[in-house]
Amino acid sequence: MISSLVAAAAITGPMALPALSDAAPGAYLAARQARYNSDYSAAAEYLTQALARDPANPELLEHSAAAFVSLGRVNQALPVARRIEEIGVRSQIASMTLVSELVKEGDYDAVLERVGQDRAISPLADGLLAAWASLGKGDMSTALDLFDRVMKEPGMSDFAAYHKALALATVGDFEGTVAIFAGDAVGAVQTTRRGAIAWAEALSQLERNEDAINVIDDTFGKGLDPELSDLRSRLATGERVPFSRISSARDGVAEMLYSLGRALLQETSPEYVLVYSRFAEYLSPDHVDAQIMSAELLEEQGRYDLATEAYSRVPRDHPSFHMAELGRAEALRQSGRLDAAVEVLKQLGKSHPQLPVVHASAGDLFRQLEEFGKAVEAYDRAIAIYEEREDPLWFVYYTRAISYERLGEWPEAESDFRRALDLSPEQPEVLNYLGYSLVEQRKHLDEALDMIERAVQQRPESGAIQDSFGWALYRLGRYEEAVDPMERAASLSPVDPVVNDHLGDVLWAVGRETEAEFQWKRALSFITEDTPEQDIDPERIRRKLEVGLDQVLASEGAPPIKVAKDDG
Repeated sequence: MISSLVAAAAITGPMALPALSDAAPGAYLAARQARYNSDYSAAAEYLTQALARDPANPELLEHSAAAFVSLGRVNQALPVARRIEEIGVRSQIASMTLVSELVKEGDYDAVLERVGQDRAISPLADGLLAAWASLGKGDMSTALDLFDRVMKEPGMSDFAAYHKALALATVGDFEGTVAIFAGDAVGAVQTTRRGAIAWAEALSQLERNEDAINVIDDTFGKGLDPELSDLRSRLATGERVPFSRISSARDGVAEMLYSLGRALLQETSPEYVLVYSRFAEYLSPDHVDAQIMSAELLEEQGRYDLATEAYSRVPRDHPSFHMAELGRAEALRQSGRLDAAVEVLKQLGKSHPQLPVVHASAGDLFRQLEEFGKAVEAYDRAIAIYEEREDPLWFVYYTRAISYERLGEWPEAESDFRRALDLSPEQPEVLNYLGYSLVEQRKHLDEALDMIERAVQQRPESGAIQDSFGWALYRLGRYEEAVDPMERAASLSPVDPVVNDHLGDVLWAVGRETEAEFQWKRALSFITEDTPEQDIDPERIRRKLEVGLDQVLASEGAPPIKVAKDDG
């Protein structure tokens, strides 16, 4: 399905356009750099300046419209889009802007006219747009026929069936909606989160709450978020839950743009997908999933200020508020506003104390800040809730184990590592971390090597895991065998100071002393203020460069290299 959608829906790149006016080269170049950096605010500002000097330039107009839409300022994109059409330039971003405005105004005749003129969104998307526009006019028969036509397009069956199901629900045909989701009408339909909720709500409208509960349980299992948990509870009490996904053709077009963007995520750039989520927000301001998707896309592009703003728009009383706040905390962390990120998670822990993911996220943030004691406390709260629900997660035990290990509390760390492996026996991250830690402590070396070898088998392209494998062999005195995996680790993680330091030790052990010194110098050059102190000691590396590894080991009371071949 995805390939067809990409071909049909991805926004086109800049077309061959007239040369820019010489009157505004500075603003244009600044705008171009801003667009390259996905700095939409700066791009909009510089493009506006450039347009003041060259108001009919098609490229400036098109990029200006795109910048405004990406900022969620569709109203400001409208006059630009109109100007693009006035000068006779075909532009997808302009067409989408104008179509969105027509949908918002309810002028579905004009929407259908633009579809007929190939001036709407894209070939396959326009089929669904025409179906929703027909429904908006009250012509349900034509709408259903158009949905059916789109379902016959390669790769579009699930996508069109989902929208047909929603369309039927808007006119009260919940039997038809349920038949589609259940696979009785058009065959098996892939169920998304929003689709499963719509299915459950439609079943409830038919007074089939038990079946609705089964849909939720079969789709999501035990770990329900607040929205799903609330829905399930209401169903369990016998409430006839209203159908809330969409209520109009305008909502349907917004859902089409959102779901189309979601389908394009893995195939196109976040800049392209952002346009779809922004138009979905414009048509349906209460579409929280579209708001969160816009925020996530902005975060992916490194526009943390805009992402923070987008997350902040999710209402506090919405069931997805906690998801938005978790995203906002991460965006704040990425932007360097660590205190603000901590405060967001602190307040979220107070307002949503029953959600283990909130406490686990707080633990992750404290761990990244190297406040390992606070991290353990947060993970304790998360694990207690997961265990109470009989739904423990290996990853939370793994991250708590790392925090314990950093605190020097090895018995607790090892217990958590092994608990994580009990829950997920072949997790390469856990196998590697526990195996490496045992090697460093010279404990259970055979078991440790086995763990690391299993991790290597699963993640052969991981520099960190290859490093662990080589280092374990070195600790066992198998120096010649250690060279190959350690050199591979250095090729996979060429600027990792720990890997380069380890490679230096291995090379020294096999008599390649000049190469060893070169690697130690490289290791020193890669140490930054962000390198954890517990991972590497620059002073020890300098001593190795001055006197050699043998004397450093002797001064530390460690077995000399020639004796270390005895693994005990």
